[in-house]
Amino acid sequence: MATLKYSRQRECIREYVRSCKEHPTADSIYGVMKEEFPNISLGTVYRNLSLLVELGEITKISIDNGPDRFDCNTKPHSHFICTHCHFIQDIEIPEIDCVVEKASEDINGKFSAHRTTLYGICKQCLEEEKRKKSSWQFLSSMLNCNSNHYYYYLQKAGTVQIK
Repeated sequence: MATLKYSRQRECIREYVRSCKEHPTADSIYGVMKEEFPNISLGTVYRNLSLLVELGEITKISIDNGPDRFDCNTKPHSHFICTHCHFIQDIEIPEIDCVVEKASEDINGKFSAHRTTLYGICKQCLEEEKRKKSSWQFLSSMLNCNSNHYYYYLQKAGTVQIK
């Protein structure tokens, strides 16, 4: 492979991804890079991210129905992805090596890499759902009771003023 010419923009993109723990998107990286390089284009950010992935310096995490994310941790590790907000968290599963070893025996070959991704709902989204559900249950219970009580609670909450 030919020697790669140094690029200050690429170096800043690499350092930013390395400094992030939240697996940034190309758009969020672009927003940060725009502060230091006002003339940088989103295409330049994408090209540099692709090159860094190709060089093995960062990894790309593809998400269904969401933008790709980038990770500075290139060692094999697992991820948890929230299906609601697309939050990504690195998770360590030491037992996965045993699973990979067993699977390797079954295929009579050797794996060169593996990715384990667990999907679910993150703590923040669960709390938000719980809050919305309890608000809805409260409102539903008010609608089922005496309308005077309902207006009393709305007035107390500052939602309506009764004249």
